[in-house]
Amino acid sequence: MSSATEWFRKIELARSLVSKGPLPTKAESDAFHIAVAAVNAMDYLLTWNMKHIANAAMTKTIEGRCRGAGFEPPVICTPDGLLAEEEGYVEG
Repeated sequence: MSSATEWFRKIELARSLVSKGPLPTKAESDAFHIAVAAVNAMDYLLTWNMKHIANAAMTKTIEGRCRGAGFEPPVICTPDGLLAEEEGYVEG
């Protein structure tokens, strides 16, 4: 994929996360953060932002928007959550 096409797809996904939900307009930069991870096929998106990104109430909708745009969403979690998963404290 060309860099221009990739850039457009990131912006398009980020706009979808805001315009169709679940993220509010003031969280556009958070939406772009998610879009960059999804478009670049990152396995994980680690963040301490639990208001708009690592938010269990938004996870299913975020995943649906990513998949609807043709991207597998990253696992979104805090660094502590990833460490717990890696150490076997979380079933999955």
